[in-house]
Amino acid sequence: MIKHFAKPLNALLIFVPIALIAELAHANPMLVFIAAALAVVPLSGILGDATEELAGRTGPRIGALINATLGNAAELIITVLALREGLYDLVRASITGSIIGNILLVAGASLIVGGLKHGTQQFNRRDAGLNATLLIVAAMVLAVPSIFSFAIEPNRANVDTLSLLTAGLIIIVYVLSLVFGMTAKHAEPVTRGPAHVPHFPMRTAIVLLIVSTVLIALMSEFLVGAVEPMVKQIGISELFVGVILVPIIGNVAEHVVAIEVAAKNKMDLTMGIAVGSSLQVALFVAPLLVFISLFFGRVLDLEFTNFEVIALLASSIIAAFVSLDGETNWLEGVLLVALYLILAVAFFFLPTMPGLAH
Repeated sequence: MIKHFAKPLNALLIFVPIALIAELAHANPMLVFIAAALAVVPLSGILGDATEELAGRTGPRIGALINATLGNAAELIITVLALREGLYDLVRASITGSIIGNILLVAGASLIVGGLKHGTQQFNRRDAGLNATLLIVAAMVLAVPSIFSFAIEPNRANVDTLSLLTAGLIIIVYVLSLVFGMTAKHAEPVTRGPAHVPHFPMRTAIVLLIVSTVLIALMSEFLVGAVEPMVKQIGISELFVGVILVPIIGNVAEHVVAIEVAAKNKMDLTMGIAVGSSLQVALFVAPLLVFISLFFGRVLDLEFTNFEVIALLASSIIAAFVSLDGETNWLEGVLLVALYLILAVAFFFLPTMPGLAH
């Protein structure tokens, strides 16, 4: 068990007490944000390990459901706390950022590493094609409130209603995709390895799950609380923080796993992690946040900026094209990462272009 937790990322656990001290001492908001963000990275990895351990002990069908439900727990905690603080732009941006980050940055980095080591790599076209189709449909559905909002904007209640109806439909699609995945004869649940090998007792897994969740919630509280003062201090937008920083913070551990398995020439697993994580955000996290926002007295409408809609749709279509032939190479990875970096730079400079957001 000790060997299992001897991972380089776990060295960042030192930032848990650092973030706590910085928060209690009312330190510089940027210091609090950075310390809390670095603390979330290993905690999300531990949460993922505990989730996988529980999933591996409950059978493939229930295990797949556990993984699907808790796979984005760290980011979900951050965004729920952001909703509570009224940072709705940040939450919408994090939805977009998670989707494009997984299918551009994570998939791209994995293709580069795997391609340089193994040359052309193959994966299951049928499963990847189905996931890519689901992703395009989900992206289109998420974009509908944004596309139609300019026509129905005078009645704000209609925009909120459209967002709620859209979220409800997406949840239904998500449930049906889970049913299909667990009942289809060809389905094989995606895991981090070929078979589950227990690393620690069930009781330990439950304790780790609870403790890591509590600590992630605490660190997320610090992180979200530091966003607004940090944004004012260094002059960046909440949009950039949401699209680029929050998704990376919440999913670094999973991103590392995708790259590691690509280096082992397990591209089915890599594509499953990259595209599957984007699907979880689009089909589960996004609509769930819409309904959670009702508890805070204001609907999280799915009215994304024009830039977010373009990035979302373009990334989803590109992911579908990469999946068409069932094989990848390092050049495709370079193209995906290059597009992500260009988008990141564009979102960074977005505050210099006022009035163009919608």
